[in-house]
Amino acid sequence: MTERKQVLDYALTLPGTYIDTPFHDSNWVLVRIRKNKRAFAWTYEMDGSIRVNVKVDPEWRDFWRSAYPSVLPGYHQNKKHWNTVILDGSIPDDVVKRMIAESYDLAGGSKPGGGGK
Repeated sequence: MTERKQVLDYALTLPGTYIDTPFHDSNWVLVRIRKNKRAFAWTYEMDGSIRVNVKVDPEWRDFWRSAYPSVLPGYHQNKKHWNTVILDGSIPDDVVKRMIAESYDLAGGSKPGGGGK
């Protein structure tokens, strides 16, 4: 994944999600969960690449950061609970999707047949 559209398209496949642009800066496009209005994917462009901030379980936070140089502490967010993923093509698409789906779960989403938190 290297494009914002790819992230947004995937995030919108998760149940009960919608796009929001709550800031006066069109660079920030978020995907939220309708039932609780929590954002789980914050997309923006910075330094020539698209990035997505995802909520992360603190037990996995450092794993993702050490496994991929393109995963950093969450930009403009709590560094304990959020990671920034630079979409430079260095992380396999399925791994990026996993991080987005986990963010969705942590933000309170629930997939069919699953509980959600």
